[in-house]
Amino acid sequence: MQLFDEQCHRPDPGQRPLDPDQAHELIKEVPGWTLKADSIERIFEFEDFDDAMHFVNHVAHTAGAQDHHPDIHISYNKVRLVFSTHKVKGLSRNDFIMAAKCNQLTCHVTV
Repeated sequence: MQLFDEQCHRPDPGQRPLDPDQAHELIKEVPGWTLKADSIERIFEFEDFDDAMHFVNHVAHTAGAQDHHPDIHISYNKVRLVFSTHKVKGLSRNDFIMAAKCNQLTCHVTV
């Protein structure tokens, strides 16, 4: 099963963030994303503002359905998404699942 086929799950009480080795393995499965100390991020660039907002609306819908939400930064035709799992104070598998789902959403937007 690929990451974009998985569903996000609420972290268990006391769950710890992924260790660096786990995060380095998972980042390989989400092309275009950058691994930071306790988050992952990617900048998506679109043809215009309308395409960027169309993408953001799809991200918002998917994030709501998965109950795992990114920080979203919009600048005309660029969208920067940042995922981190606040309940574990770092990265969880959910962040990578959502990154994979967001990569799939770009298939529905003219880039």
